[in-house]
Amino acid sequence: MTDRPPLPPFTRETAARKVQAAEDAWNTRDPHKVALAYSEDSVWRNRDTFVTGRDEIVAFLTAKWAREQEYALRKDLWAFDGNRIAVRFQYESLDTDGQWWRSYGNELWEFDEHGLMTRREASINDVAIEEKERRIFGPRPEAEHGRSFPLQ
Repeated sequence: MTDRPPLPPFTRETAARKVQAAEDAWNTRDPHKVALAYSEDSVWRNRDTFVTGRDEIVAFLTAKWAREQEYALRKDLWAFDGNRIAVRFQYESLDTDGQWWRSYGNELWEFDEHGLMTRREASINDVAIEEKERRIFGPRPEAEHGRSFPLQ
């Protein structure tokens, strides 16, 4: 099995790197690339949807990004301990009817010894916004890595 650094147990620095790596991967909107960060038997709860394994993760993300166009994400490290990380996040997307959304959420992550995520639980709320209210445009510039993203 190939390791996916940084590996647990996490320090503040390695947890922050893991969070930024996740943000960068999700901003590619490439379901196959994103799924490689998860164990073969990873278990998710995303809102009211339960997903198990990489194949279901790829299917879930493929459908998600078909609905949520122009998806752009920011994640912030909230807490960490041993092999667990908690994050808060915001993303913006455009639905197929032309409505912009800002989605706020929290995730709980658990990793195996190889640095693969074995569990992801996400709670998410959506707020309709006008296009002029957008604040997230594409991937985070490298100069902004490690900076907390404002709540509003």
